[in-house]
Amino acid sequence: MDVLGVLNLGEIAQYFSKMAMFPVFDLAYYIVSILYLKYEPGAVEVSRRSPVASWLCAMLYCFGSYILADIMLGDSPIDYFHNNSHILLATAVWYLIFFCPLNLFYKCVAFLPVKLVLVALKEVVRTRKIAAGVHHAHHAYHHGYFVMVITGYVKGSGVALMSNFEQLLRGVWRPESNEILNMSFPTKASLYGAILFTLQEAHWLPVSKATLICLFTLFMATSKVFMTARHSHGSPFALVESWVCHLLFGSPLGGPEDSHDHHHSAPAAASPAKTREELNEGTRKRKAKKAE
Repeated sequence: MDVLGVLNLGEIAQYFSKMAMFPVFDLAYYIVSILYLKYEPGAVEVSRRSPVASWLCAMLYCFGSYILADIMLGDSPIDYFHNNSHILLATAVWYLIFFCPLNLFYKCVAFLPVKLVLVALKEVVRTRKIAAGVHHAHHAYHHGYFVMVITGYVKGSGVALMSNFEQLLRGVWRPESNEILNMSFPTKASLYGAILFTLQEAHWLPVSKATLICLFTLFMATSKVFMTARHSHGSPFALVESWVCHLLFGSPLGGPEDSHDHHHSAPAAASPAKTREELNEGTRKRKAKKAE
């Protein structure tokens, strides 16, 4: 009991939930977001051929969640762009990642130990955005629980839900990559997080918002760091989702991803799996060597 009194976990959670995100956490968010943009096939070529299109894509990666949430709530989609300091910071990150001499900045932030720290910091921002989205929707639609969930979900998912539009800016059309059809772990976690924060906002969850922010941030940061370190695209929810979908919707246990892995088990055993980002980066480097 004395230890708990010394730690004072409630005050720690309260302090953490009110910690300013700008500039340190927001900087990490912009770096990781634009780093993933550079991993996309053709992104570097677009930055050389059309810097304006590349910059617009980078802004969507950084602020796409705000734009989409504002559209849904009837606000101006360019409202967030009045935050000059955020726009300038994201623009500086975009320029350094794509145009820094000798790719020095990119090499530094892509170095795995540094990247793991940045990924953890990004998840702090993601959780805050989910909580802020639910709170904003609660004020606009006091009993609109579905609106709260959707707004929090959109705020947390970022550009993922606008990926097809962002791809069009780069001259790419891949409708099969729609995030709704193939939800990644951050997108699923944002949905589940939005549900939790909505339950808390409606006073159906017996926990303070500060504590929920702290616990959910810890879960997100730990999961993403672990997955990034292992170059994994798995999900902590996979087993539970598989059983729930099997019981409610008759889906086969394991889902399509497991059956796909089963059919390709021999090549997977021969060499370790690579993430989409690593594959895209390898493709980009091979194209650059051919050009030389």
